[in-house]
Amino acid sequence: MEASEVVEALGALAQDSRLAVFRLLVKQGRGGLPAGEIGDRIGVPATTLSFHLSQMGQAGLVVSRREGRSIFYAADYDRMQELLGFLMANCCEASGGCDPRTAPVRLQRRSPGATRKKG
Repeated sequence: MEASEVVEALGALAQDSRLAVFRLLVKQGRGGLPAGEIGDRIGVPATTLSFHLSQMGQAGLVVSRREGRSIFYAADYDRMQELLGFLMANCCEASGGCDPRTAPVRLQRRSPGATRKKG
């Protein structure tokens, strides 16, 4: 996977509705969902959903198939694995190990306005 493809895929996910659609499709499995049901579950109008699915399709994150009058969309798991593989390549190379589950440091997101304890 080329860096430009990774940037396109991550860019496609860098929007609330598209991220919600992708997460829904990942949970749904390889069978996917018809576009109308995706829109209903996410709460996105059909025209907006069509735009989002198009962006995700161009980035290689979703695949589609026609069944009768419906178009089903599913997460492209192979592409997702490629993306994760690219992101994890050279994982922990500087420390000589590559098992992120055993990483000694866990970063936590601070809530907005949180202050650090001194002391």
